[in-house]
Amino acid sequence: MTSQNMKLLYAGIVIALLISVLAPFLASPDPDGLESAAESVIDEETFAGLEEAEPAIESPMPDYSIEGQGKLGEVIAISAGTIAILLISFGLGKVLKANKAN
Repeated sequence: MTSQNMKLLYAGIVIALLISVLAPFLASPDPDGLESAAESVIDEETFAGLEEAEPAIESPMPDYSIEGQGKLGEVIAISAGTIAILLISFGLGKVLKANKAN
């Protein structure tokens, strides 16, 4: 990988982490697109039941936050998710590159 490509990669990582830190302060408190779409096609009683239902798999950081930590918990949760995705992507890239070489 050339030094120009490495600079671009590092810049992308910095931008991703910057967005993860700023996101809790810039995000709208209104329901996201999925929730608002569900509210428009499902009656209110059914939607409330779905929100109260137990999830199939528990999220380690539900609603992109750490309970009781406020905005700091949101920053940590989103940053941890961003770093996890970057590491998973890097690992998959290494595996695919090794398989391609064989």
